[in-house]
Amino acid sequence: MAFGRLPRKSPASPMSDINMTPLIDVMLVLLVIFMLAAPLLSSRLSLNLPKSEAAKPATVPEVLSVALDKEGRIYLNDQPQSLSALTAALRTQAQTLPETEVQLRADRAVPYGEVLGLMGAIQQAGLARVGLVAQP
Repeated sequence: MAFGRLPRKSPASPMSDINMTPLIDVMLVLLVIFMLAAPLLSSRLSLNLPKSEAAKPATVPEVLSVALDKEGRIYLNDQPQSLSALTAALRTQAQTLPETEVQLRADRAVPYGEVLGLMGAIQQAGLARVGLVAQP
């Protein structure tokens, strides 16, 4: 008994058919993805809301702009101020309109500690709504 290859009469011909199984698998996966994603893209509710006088938008609070440049100068609504004058102006604003929003703009070169110190002075003046403004 011999263990060996059986002799072939002709050499094997190259396979020239395209294997369709991977292509069908990919197409089925894409079909499932599109079936799941399509309802998410078109799920807009078309509502005809009733009108009411009671549903008025809230009034926008007064906005103050405080800026701190890289030399450490402080500006209130683009007017230069000292820290004591700024806190005095903010205290009077907090007494008249406590919901006033302060938009704080600081130069990129200003140390973090100085910005935090200015935020603390604004909050000690009685204005709790402080927003940081950045370039988009």
